[in-house]
Amino acid sequence: MATPDKNGTPTLDSVSLAIIEQLQEDGRRPYAAIGKAVGLSEAAVRQRVQKLLDQGVMQIVAVTDPLTVGFRRQAMVGINVEGDLDPVADALTAMDEVEYVVVTAGSFDLLIEIVCEDDDHLLEMINKRIRTLPGVRSTESFVYLKLRKQTYTWGTR
Repeated sequence: MATPDKNGTPTLDSVSLAIIEQLQEDGRRPYAAIGKAVGLSEAAVRQRVQKLLDQGVMQIVAVTDPLTVGFRRQAMVGINVEGDLDPVADALTAMDEVEYVVVTAGSFDLLIEIVCEDDDHLLEMINKRIRTLPGVRSTESFVYLKLRKQTYTWGTR
């Protein structure tokens, strides 16, 4: 089960990790098949999956390849901020094109990944929407030329 530790963070047992692995292989795998693989009843698997979802341990979503749905340009953007990071991070989080926002302790204050339709869209995002945010001091863009690996199995290694 996923029981909270002293900090409130869920701690997962081996059965919950095995259920997560089953769903990472195929998010549509039937609960009966998962139960057979992990040694639980269908009802017990259903209950555990719901608890994992409710606790925010995992999500079950459809993952698309941006290229196949019309988004031809992806980039990582490193951002340096003057002052408080939170307003800038909040503004970036609200942008549809921004896939994720990370506060870092390295060369950049924030790292974001953006998915755009093309180079013109990327230029608009960086020049007109990101660099114009109050507090943004500088940006550095890392345009993706080819995606070599993308995995979603890290949570159970």
